[in-house]
Amino acid sequence: MSQHNSLRASGTTGAKRNVLKRFERVAVLKGRSQWKEGDRVTGLRKTRPPE
Repeated sequence: MSQHNSLRASGTTGAKRNVLKRFERVAVLKGRSQWKEGDRVTGLRKTRPPE
Protein backbone atom coordinates (compact mmCIF):
# COMPACT_ATOMS: atom_id res chain seq x y z
CA MET A 1 0.00 0.00 0.00
CA SER A 2 1.46 3.37 -0.95
CA GLN A 3 1.62 6.46 1.21
CA HIS A 4 -0.23 9.65 0.28
CA ASN A 5 2.04 12.52 -0.82
CA SER A 6 0.83 14.84 1.94
CA LEU A 7 2.04 12.41 4.62
CA ARG A 8 5.61 12.15 3.43
CA ALA A 9 8.24 13.86 5.56
CA SER A 10 10.69 14.57 2.73
CA GLY A 11 8.85 17.71 1.64
CA THR A 12 8.98 19.36 5.06
CA THR A 13 12.71 19.12 5.76
CA GLY A 14 13.50 22.66 4.63
CA ALA A 15 10.38 24.37 5.90
CA LYS A 16 10.66 27.26 8.36
CA ARG A 17 9.11 26.48 11.72
CA ASN A 18 6.97 29.13 13.38
CA VAL A 19 6.73 27.40 16.77
CA LEU A 20 9.74 27.15 19.06
CA LYS A 21 10.47 24.48 21.63
CA ARG A 22 10.83 25.60 25.24
CA PHE A 23 14.64 25.56 25.28
CA GLU A 24 14.70 27.61 22.06
CA ARG A 25 12.34 30.19 23.57
CA VAL A 26 14.55 30.45 26.67
CA ALA A 27 17.58 31.03 24.43
CA VAL A 28 15.75 33.82 22.55
CA LEU A 29 14.66 35.45 25.81
CA LYS A 30 18.21 35.21 27.21
CA GLY A 31 19.50 36.97 24.11
CA ARG A 32 16.98 39.78 24.71
CA SER A 33 17.85 39.93 28.45
CA GLN A 34 14.23 39.12 29.33
CA TRP A 35 15.02 35.85 31.16
CA LYS A 36 17.54 35.11 33.89
CA GLU A 37 18.68 31.97 35.67
CA GLY A 38 16.16 30.87 38.25
CA ASP A 39 13.09 32.07 36.36
CA ARG A 40 10.35 29.53 35.74
CA VAL A 41 10.29 27.79 32.37
CA THR A 42 6.51 27.50 32.37
CA GLY A 43 4.42 30.42 31.21
CA LEU A 44 7.13 31.95 29.04
CA ARG A 45 6.52 35.07 27.00
CA LYS A 46 5.56 34.73 23.37
CA THR A 47 8.55 34.84 21.03
CA ARG A 48 9.05 34.79 17.29
CA PRO A 49 11.75 32.63 15.72
CA PRO A 50 14.91 34.53 14.80
CA GLU A 51 14.96 35.51 11.13
